[in-house]
Amino acid sequence: MGVNPPAAPPQSDDLEVRIPADHPGVTDLFAVLAYGEISAFYRLAEEAELSPTLRGKVAAAKMAAAEMEHFRTLEQALAGRGVDVFDAMAPFVDALDDYHTSTDPSTWLESMVKFYVGDGIAADFYTVLAVALAPEVSSVVRDVLAETSHSEFVVEEVRSAVEVSRSERDRLTLWGRRLLGEAITQAQFVMAQRDELTELVLGATGDLNGIAALFDHMQTRHTERMRVLGLA
Repeated sequence: MGVNPPAAPPQSDDLEVRIPADHPGVTDLFAVLAYGEISAFYRLAEEAELSPTLRGKVAAAKMAAAEMEHFRTLEQALAGRGVDVFDAMAPFVDALDDYHTSTDPSTWLESMVKFYVGDGIAADFYTVLAVALAPEVSSVVRDVLAETSHSEFVVEEVRSAVEVSRSERDRLTLWGRRLLGEAITQAQFVMAQRDELTELVLGATGDLNGIAALFDHMQTRHTERMRVLGLA
């Protein structure tokens, strides 16, 4: 990941409670992040071919390299917990692959919007959780979600295109809305499949109302990102 880290929503006393580092949901959290990173690496490497310019191909390659570094960070974190990264990622493969299959970009601009908006949605979700995690766990999560300079390239590419084409702007606006819906559906599905991860999310947000507030926060931040891209 690595797209403009989210502004955290207002904090409550519940969110100040630290989830212990040995909580079983932490392993699941690292694992789903790891598969997300390695998936992003392959996705960006493939989508570099969609770029109409050499500058775009190089930018996508740099983004892919950053995702691989994030994967290595998570692989090491899981190894430190005595967990094999491939075994840990296995339960999340189908859900994340389904998300990427359902949001497979057909153009270079769609791939750039997906990188900026799609990864940003995930970053919103995980960064809010990081607030309640033990410091040594939170630092790993924040590290792999850290902002990179690549988002500036994406914004420039998309804004330049939509400023000269109303039809392109309308099409990408609908694409962005679809990405939000698919991402939230994916997050809900993953939590429903993994009890430990659900417990971690509940512990971080307080209760079901807290989870609803988290999804509301994600939608608000999504609108802000779309506006930055010139799509809202």
